[in-house]
Amino acid sequence: MKDLKYISAYTIPIVALLSISIQGVYTYLTPFYVFGIIPFIELFTPSSIENLDDNSRLSKSKKQLFDWLLYINLPIIYIVLFYAIYTVTKHQLSTYEIVGIVISTGIVLGANGINVGHELGHRFSNERFIAKALLLPSLYMHFYIEHNFGHHLKAATKEDPATAKYNQPVYFFWFTSVLGQYISAWKIQIQLLKQNNLSFFSPKNDMFWYLIFTASYLISIYLLFDITGFWIAISSGAVGFLLLETINYIEHYGLKRNKNKSGRYERVKEIHSWNSNHLLGRILLFELTRHSDHHYRASKKYQILDHHDKSPQLPFGYPTSMVIALFPPLWFMLVNKRVPNEMKP
Repeated sequence: MKDLKYISAYTIPIVALLSISIQGVYTYLTPFYVFGIIPFIELFTPSSIENLDDNSRLSKSKKQLFDWLLYINLPIIYIVLFYAIYTVTKHQLSTYEIVGIVISTGIVLGANGINVGHELGHRFSNERFIAKALLLPSLYMHFYIEHNFGHHLKAATKEDPATAKYNQPVYFFWFTSVLGQYISAWKIQIQLLKQNNLSFFSPKNDMFWYLIFTASYLISIYLLFDITGFWIAISSGAVGFLLLETINYIEHYGLKRNKNKSGRYERVKEIHSWNSNHLLGRILLFELTRHSDHHYRASKKYQILDHHDKSPQLPFGYPTSMVIALFPPLWFMLVNKRVPNEMKP
């Protein structure tokens, strides 16, 4: 039964479906659940630094149940998305209801889409196809290239657009990270093509394919649901990737890697990512909150990630931390003192 705890992650799309169906003020039920109820519960639930023993780690790493718990998110996010678009285009709704539906849908695209796509993007080829399909509705397919070939090499450095600087407000980070990661993805793609002696217009240019898939997706939405559905898809996608960027913000905020004598950065260690052991956030985000171990060993599956005593610890779980990050003075007051002194400017 403990293995089934990650089913709790499906409560987010379930609440979203309910909010879209009931409509009215209930269209805001999803953000209230994710950023109100969950943070409140987190204040009264324990955190755990317990790690699996070797036998349990080996057993869990081989269980396909944990993989299927990720795969199921693919139909889930598209069901929520198309139900949201259908509801908005087929019913006379108030503006505030449409905004609530967009926010609810975007939260699902971020939490159950990009987050799961991130996990599967580190897997083998077939699972990477699922990862990219999960990224598509958030208009963030380039994240696969930038994250795997950019962020994991440059995390906690000035060269990484997905690492928030000390005292940088999250709203400025949204702009620099969204733009910086897209530019970085193109640079990485061009470099990969050159390494393989391929031209810019090669069929191996994945960034071109991402543009084609994204355009085809949006055109299909337009043909099926007209301009209203088109804008709902774009708006929901934007909410989804801003949710991701808020998580990016708290994952490496203010942390820096040092350069060695050769001028290269030290390898990524446990101290270069913020960790959170709060159980509810861990379960709902498929252990994303044990981010230190993910960067330390990116190939490890989510169900066997470990706690490291050396890792900087957030005072709250990720859902609560995301809410606090939206209030920069409060975030700086609570988190700046936890940034190691040697990493501060």
